[in-house]
Amino acid sequence: MSEKAVSAALLEVRGLTVYHGQLRALDNIDLAVATGETYAIIGANGAGKSTLLRTIVGLHEPKSGHVVLDGRDITREAPDRRLAAGVALVPEGRRLFPSLTVEENLLVGMHKARPGTFDMKRVSELFPWIPDRRKQRASQLSGGEQQAVAICRALLANPRVLLLDELSLGLAPIVVRRIYEVLPALVAEGLTILLVEQDVAQARQIASQVHCLLEGRTSLTGRPDEVTAEQIEEAYFGVGALPVSASAADPGG
Repeated sequence: MSEKAVSAALLEVRGLTVYHGQLRALDNIDLAVATGETYAIIGANGAGKSTLLRTIVGLHEPKSGHVVLDGRDITREAPDRRLAAGVALVPEGRRLFPSLTVEENLLVGMHKARPGTFDMKRVSELFPWIPDRRKQRASQLSGGEQQAVAICRALLANPRVLLLDELSLGLAPIVVRRIYEVLPALVAEGLTILLVEQDVAQARQIASQVHCLLEGRTSLTGRPDEVTAEQIEEAYFGVGALPVSASAADPGG
């Protein structure tokens, strides 16, 4: 990773290695996400993508390595302190409270909120159906509506970095498209986005950087316009030598 990339980074992962029991889930991962960037982590099931996001927010403890937010090492800080510092996660599967109403689920997101522009009015502008459904239980929403509420819950914490885990999982393409259409507006308001996505085409459309994981290791890094479909296929499925990198990344990640 270059000095320039490090100095410009809002969020950094340095040499991150994580185990699940005896299984090494992440192996010496490096990445640097610049302010205002949309950075996509791609890879097949089991590649370590969700583990990476969960480690960044403090839900997994690394064996080695560091998580750094705006120059401050937060590796050993509790998840609630990371949220208060500006790192929020929209987890895979949404993880709403099904018995609570839409409004109650959103209020949960405000518990550790930082000062900022996202409030109930602003998230209702992003998803205009929310005010009319605010008293409805989350369990009664469609999958796409639940995903929207999960995004809004995270936004209400007014994060600096928004982590999105598998936004498109289990959703119809038209619903995925509508959700992804919101992301550029979030970046325009100053958010930095780190997203995990299995849909490579979707990730390439939205991201300024792509980072492919294969069995917990970096197999590809680069801008979407730098990498070819063939390189991505090799990195995604493990064809050929590792790592493949359009940006001449160090073999460790």
